[in-house]
Amino acid sequence: IGSILVFAIFGTTISAFVTGFGIYFLGLADVVYKLSFVESCAFGSLISAVDPVATIAIFHALNVDPILNMLVFGESILNDAISIVLTTAILESNSPTTSTGEAIMQGINRFCLMFFASAGIGVMFALVSALLLKYVDLRKNPSLEFGMMLVFTYAPYVLAEGIHLSGIMAILFCGIVMSHYTHFNLSTVTQITMQQTLRTLAFIAETCVFAYLGLALFSFKHRVEPALIIWSIILCLIGRACNIFPLSFLVNRFREHQITRKMMFIMWFSGLRGAISYALSLHLNFSDETRHVIITTTLIIVLCTTLFLGGSTMPLLKFMEATKSSNNSARRTRRRKKDRAVTLSKTRE
Repeated sequence: IGSILVFAIFGTTISAFVTGFGIYFLGLADVVYKLSFVESCAFGSLISAVDPVATIAIFHALNVDPILNMLVFGESILNDAISIVLTTAILESNSPTTSTGEAIMQGINRFCLMFFASAGIGVMFALVSALLLKYVDLRKNPSLEFGMMLVFTYAPYVLAEGIHLSGIMAILFCGIVMSHYTHFNLSTVTQITMQQTLRTLAFIAETCVFAYLGLALFSFKHRVEPALIIWSIILCLIGRACNIFPLSFLVNRFREHQITRKMMFIMWFSGLRGAISYALSLHLNFSDETRHVIITTTLIIVLCTTLFLGGSTMPLLKFMEATKSSNNSARRTRRRKKDRAVTLSKTRE
């Protein structure tokens, strides 16, 4: 969990600022569409949310290293929440009367407040539900038990949003704690019912989101800025590299199961942008022109990364596996030859 937190929190922040600062300075140089400092940072924050849904599906199909699967999946879950909190903090620190330094400090303070307060709300509701279901026997009434679980899973989201914190962060940490404690206090019937219900809802929601992304191409007025799109994709890849590779070498110092270079490359390559980025772009309160530019750029980046990076993940993994197999077979062949040579030399003696 430590490695996942490092990649999700520090990695997302690194990616966001690499992309945001890059777009800002390129705008000052008149290379891309010019965005203000806050607009650039907000764009960098929202576009740093990764959604490797295609990659994870391929991981399951090819039975890749479970550690790699865990790292990519865990990072993607927390990454969305971090990106939302970071974008919200940047937008709320946007004030014409504050200087850039003050805006940065306000953004950091707001980020820390939203992150820890939202997570605390989620953990609190999860622990209360665990204690309640432990000492109140509802096993003979699965319907009531199931209803209470739905209430406890939705309540932290409502409370956090009501006090202007991050509902997604709250419900995420609530789910993490519930899976460790509350789940085992449920009856077997409710456990199965909850799992299947939430899986079905997640599948439906994911399908609707991608359908919405496809329909969005023809549903809104778009403002295409080719230079901004191309440089944004390049900066996203650079930011992802600045995130994955240095942090992987850092966490390897404290891990028994090392993150190999191959795993680092796959983690970098699996940085697809998803629906969270597009949803955040729709809630930006900038001028109409800037808003249309950011929405269009985000949508195109999401579609390009999903189609090209997601579509090429399977051939890439198969190629890397084939290369690994050929290297292993060549190594075994060399070892056999070496053993044979040693044996022959001993025979001569």
